[in-house]
Amino acid sequence: MQKGTSTAAGLLLGFALDRVLGDPRRWHPVAGFGSAASALESVTYADRRSAGALHAVLLVGGVVGLGVGVRGLGLPVTALATWTVLGGHSLAKAGSEMADRLEAGDLAGARALLPSLCGRDPEVLDADGLARAALESIAENTSDATVAPLVWGALAGIPGLLGYRAINTLDAMIGYRNDRYRHFGWAAARTDDLANLLPARLTGLLTVALAPLVGGRRTAALNAWRRDAAKHPSPNAGVVEASMAGALGVRLGGRTQYRHGTELRPTLGDGPAPTVADLHRAVHLSKIVQLASAFVAALWAVIRR
Repeated sequence: MQKGTSTAAGLLLGFALDRVLGDPRRWHPVAGFGSAASALESVTYADRRSAGALHAVLLVGGVVGLGVGVRGLGLPVTALATWTVLGGHSLAKAGSEMADRLEAGDLAGARALLPSLCGRDPEVLDADGLARAALESIAENTSDATVAPLVWGALAGIPGLLGYRAINTLDAMIGYRNDRYRHFGWAAARTDDLANLLPARLTGLLTVALAPLVGGRRTAALNAWRRDAAKHPSPNAGVVEASMAGALGVRLGGRTQYRHGTELRPTLGDGPAPTVADLHRAVHLSKIVQLASAFVAALWAVIRR
C-alpha cells in the first residue's frame, strides 16, 4: 500500500475507533505524557522563558522522536496513534450530557460536569452561563480535539499526530498567564498557537460550509468570523468561536469567570445568548465538522504523497 493511502486509511480507522470506543479507559498515553511532564517540571522549572522553552523541547521532541521511530510500522500503528490522540467522542458526549442536565434542571449535575469541558468556575454560573461556557468549549475543542490532530497526521503522519497532542497537552498544563507560568509557560503557549493556525481556519471553513445542516446561514457564520474573530485574545479560538456563533445565530463572549479570576471577553456573533437548544445544535454541528475533517485529512494525505 502506498504511504499516502496507508496514512489516510489509518486516520479514518483511528477516527472510527474514537467514534465507537471513545478514549482508552486505562493506560491512556496522554495521561502518561502529563505525568511525565509534571515530573520533568520539578527539574526544569525556573521563572524564565528559556527554562520553559527547554522544557517544551525535551517533551515535544521526545514524543516526536518516538513517532519517527514507529512510523514505519504502517497502517495499524497510524490508526492506534490517531485513536489515542483524538478526543472528539468524549467532547460530544460531555456536551450532550451538559445539555441534558440543563434541560432537566439539574444545575448541580451540570456544574459538576463543567470541569470536563473547560476551566470556568462552575459555582458562579447559572443555567445560561453553563450553556454558554459549554458551547464555547465545544467550538474551540472541535478544532483542538479532532481537526488539529487529523491535520497534523495528514501533514506528518504519526510524528505529526503525537507531536501535536504533546504540544496541545503541554499548553493546557502550563500555558497560563499566572504568576507561576507567565514566563515558564510562554513557549508552550506560543507553540500551541502556531500549531493551531491552520487547523482552526479549516474548522472555521467547515463550520461555515455546514451551518445550514443545523438551521444556520453560511453568510452569518462567515460574517461573524470576519468581523469578530480578531477581537479574541487567541488567534485561533476567535476563529472557531466566532464562526460557531454566526452559524448558530447566537452571541458568545462577555464576562468570563475562571478560578484564577475574571476576564471580559469580546462579543462574538449577533443574536441572543445561547440556550440549551443551541448547545444541542452546537454538539451536532461539532460532530459533522469532525466527520468532514476526517475525510479532508485523508484526502490531503493521499494528495500529498
